Amino acid sequence: MSEYESLRVGVDGGVAVVTLDHAPVNLLDATMIGDLWGVVNSLPERDDVRVVVVRSADPEFFIAHADLHLIQQLPRDVTERGSEITGIHQFMEQWRTLPQVTIAQLEGRARGGGSEFALSLDLRFAATDTVLSQPEVSVGIIPGGGGTQRLPRLMGRGRALEIVLGCADFDAETAERYGWVNRALPPDELGPFVERLARRIAAFPPDAVRRAKAAVDAAVGTVEDGLIEEAYQFNRTLADPDLDSRLDGALAGGAQTREGELDLGAVIERAGTEGTP
Repeated sequence: MSEYESLRVGVDGGVAVVTLDHAPVNLLDATMIGDLWGVVNSLPERDDVRVVVVRSADPEFFIAHADLHLIQQLPRDVTERGSEITGIHQFMEQWRTLPQVTIAQLEGRARGGGSEFALSLDLRFAATDTVLSQPEVSVGIIPGGGGTQRLPRLMGRGRALEIVLGCADFDAETAERYGWVNRALPPDELGPFVERLARRIAAFPPDAVRRAKAAVDAAVGTVEDGLIEEAYQFNRTLADPDLDSRLDGALAGGAQTREGELDLGAVIERAGTEGTP
């Protein structure tokens, strides 16, 4: 695999390890999305890769969230319901439907699009000091990368609504109890656990692993119609005339800086109390 600007990829023993390394906070911006597109497009043809682990080089940030500037550049006049998945949904679905088994090794913060990217992978294991959230509604949009569809499938409607509407940070142990992650593990145990599991799965007959994954997916049912609805509702929020002022308020308050992202909830609350609609 070629070199990437925001991540590194290594393959050993049938396991590809994708290490996100995009200072200052592993923002899901155009650069990282482009690099992850490059990785996911290369994987289906890789017979030497049976399991993919995605982790971060920064113990404080897995992926902070999607780039707010990128959201501000999205078209504001797409208000009709589509008929197929496109854009970020196509990107996330390409990760979900890989023939390989995919594992998110979560450390630090995984909010918004960072959480949604982890949700698009098959398995999620988190260090106990990991923070997860879907804060989009607090700035006037909704989760637009599959969060409204994948969370209810994992934990039920009520808990998904608590996460999406409450916009609060969740600790890893609560996330485990809700079903957001498979397990929460002490930080020093997380990496060795994920490595053992990845190598164990990689050692099994690959055809059986692929067919088992396909059979489990069939039990859950298609997600495509729901993603089309999410895209429709997300695009409608982009038409809000106050959206830019909310996003600008969050950016002015410290969003997308390392210090601000460590306590993004406080940044959003300050933006609201200082007059941002």
